[in-house]
Amino acid sequence: MSQSRSYDAIVVGLGAMGSATLFHLARRGLKVLGLEQYIAGHALGSSHGDSRIIRETYFEHPLYVPLVQRAHELWRELERIAGTPLMKITGGLMIGPPEGTVVSGTLRSAREHLLPHEVLTPAEVHRRFPAFDLASNLVAVLDPRAGYLDPEECNKAHIAAARAAGAEVRFEDPVVEWRAEGGEVRVRSSADAYAANRLVLAAGAWTSGLAHDVVLPLTVERQSVFWLEPGDERDSYAAEGFPIYAYEYKNGHICYGFPRLPRGVKASVMHSGETSSSAANVRRTVDDDEVEALRAALRPVLPRLADARVRERGVCLFTNTPDHDFIIDFHPLYPQVLISSACSGHGFKFASAIGELQADLLTTGRARFDVSPFRIDRWSRA
Repeated sequence: MSQSRSYDAIVVGLGAMGSATLFHLARRGLKVLGLEQYIAGHALGSSHGDSRIIRETYFEHPLYVPLVQRAHELWRELERIAGTPLMKITGGLMIGPPEGTVVSGTLRSAREHLLPHEVLTPAEVHRRFPAFDLASNLVAVLDPRAGYLDPEECNKAHIAAARAAGAEVRFEDPVVEWRAEGGEVRVRSSADAYAANRLVLAAGAWTSGLAHDVVLPLTVERQSVFWLEPGDERDSYAAEGFPIYAYEYKNGHICYGFPRLPRGVKASVMHSGETSSSAANVRRTVDDDEVEALRAALRPVLPRLADARVRERGVCLFTNTPDHDFIIDFHPLYPQVLISSACSGHGFKFASAIGELQADLLTTGRARFDVSPFRIDRWSRA
């Protein structure tokens, strides 16, 4: 690696977090390189599949609300830069028993941050959104700022904007090794050797394999998703009258879905898949019987959709921490290396803001949001 080409920063992995970080570094005037092991727009990771939910009344924890609010602003800014729509606001229904995690957590965030919201009975939900027919023991909290993002277009827009700002981008160029030497990092890929002052590891399900000399408590989860065809009721699933939703169908278990998209009406059960330590071990096919768990979960809220035929199916990857919060932290041994695993199945919506936040950390050592909940050592301190 003695003939390395030099950069201010190298970003490894050009999915949601990597592409956003590359853009925000490049727009600051840094000389940056983005490396991705697969082709642009590939479907082997976590940034494909035509839609990702964005919601403001965040039931997981109120700490995420300011981050998603900044993400809203930056997605709109990226739309203006790219000249293409990226985010569709449909409203969102957070559904479950009144005492459940989804409803109580949603209300906690809404009240703590004074967010607009409505609590709706099953009858009120059905009157406003006729496709929904909630069981009598359920309530819904309406988040008027919820909607969905187009992940492929978002990544494409971040990469195009990064290139326009001067970034170099190399696809189909996997990293073979990296090592920290003094104040810099040397990286060898399949095609070349590089040096940089900073390195960002944002490789999704491949992060653990790249982040040597530190044990990251990450597991790779296979998430199966389905696009359904609800027959003659097409209009009732259009975005104008059908919001995104998350439904706690049993304690701690959630299904979610979207309005009609070109591929169908997309739905899935959250965090229900097989797990492994490596993306290489993930089963990529979806069996016919896997949709039955989704049908059972949907039936108490969307009974007609629950019986719809499957039009398409697919697999994406979640890279989970034990607490399902993110990792955004510098390597404990190499302070010039930033590790970004900002996902656990709910990260894409934040990518625009996390890209900005990580660029701040890399250039100033500070971030506009509190990232202490995302430290690597939080499990050893527990």
